[in-house]
Amino acid sequence: QVQLVESGGDLVQPGGSLRLACVASGFNFDDWAMSWYYQAPGKERRWIAGITMSGWRTRYAQSVEGRFTISRDNAKFTLYLEMNSLKPEDTGVYYCNANEGWTTDVPRFSWGQGTRVTVSS
Repeated sequence: QVQLVESGGDLVQPGGSLRLACVASGFNFDDWAMSWYYQAPGKERRWIAGITMSGWRTRYAQSVEGRFTISRDNAKFTLYLEMNSLKPEDTGVYYCNANEGWTTDVPRFSWGQGTRVTVSS
């Protein structure tokens, strides 16, 4: 069965950095584009970053462009999100999922538990 296990969330001060990880299993990881999603408290989950199957191309929501970097290590079945210049508005739960193609942000599999990020002084 498909498993998506996010980790790396923590309490950080504004301007700080974090590196999130998503370990995937139960599907051919390198056959799928992958994305990170963000859910602010009391709001809908939304797409923020995507990466191609090979990891050679990336794209971002405007809210994180220039601050976050998505990457993947297919040999380790792991997706990463480097988060820099964190703001209080980045507080929330971060999830990963697969996408059927580069042109869609629709998640393919069941959600994991996510990892919580709190940005506060």
